[in-house]
Amino acid sequence: MRTAASVLTLPVGSRDHIRGPRNAPVILVEYGDYECPYCAQAYLLMAELERIAGDRMCYVFRNFPLTNAHPRAQQAAEAAEAAGAQGRFWEMHGVLYEHQDALEPDDLAEYEAVIGLDVRRFVAELTEHRYAARVREDFLSGVRSGVNGTPTFFMNGLRYDGPRDVPSFLAAMEEVTEAQPAR
Repeated sequence: MRTAASVLTLPVGSRDHIRGPRNAPVILVEYGDYECPYCAQAYLLMAELERIAGDRMCYVFRNFPLTNAHPRAQQAAEAAEAAGAQGRFWEMHGVLYEHQDALEPDDLAEYEAVIGLDVRRFVAELTEHRYAARVREDFLSGVRSGVNGTPTFFMNGLRYDGPRDVPSFLAAMEEVTEAQPAR
């Protein structure tokens, strides 16, 4: 039996960070935290899954900074959003997970140069917390969907709580694809 807490309440839309075709048979949404070590493992897992699944999967990332446990996660999420405003979300997303142990403001300032952002704009937007509301929107959509830890995944709108390995994700993708009515 599905409960309201196991269903994605905010459908994937134009506000989201999306990789892959939006009409893919599987839409995988992750709620993640840039300082969470389990999310760093999921980052590697998602890269491998995207490589294997190809056009059969659309991957969406939403921010869910757990600030009580991870004090630098909010600022990192805002940095990802600031990079996204310059068309470089996925580049910053990767850098943040690959350098998860270095998320201080000075570190973030170095990353914008690495991925080719307008440095002045990036620093100004981080300083004024321009994307704090955007991060909060993601967080609240997660709360309404029953997210209480990271990473949390939804596959075609339903929460996925299975094992966190490529074969298990692929098997679950196959299951949800077979369960869908023909388009």
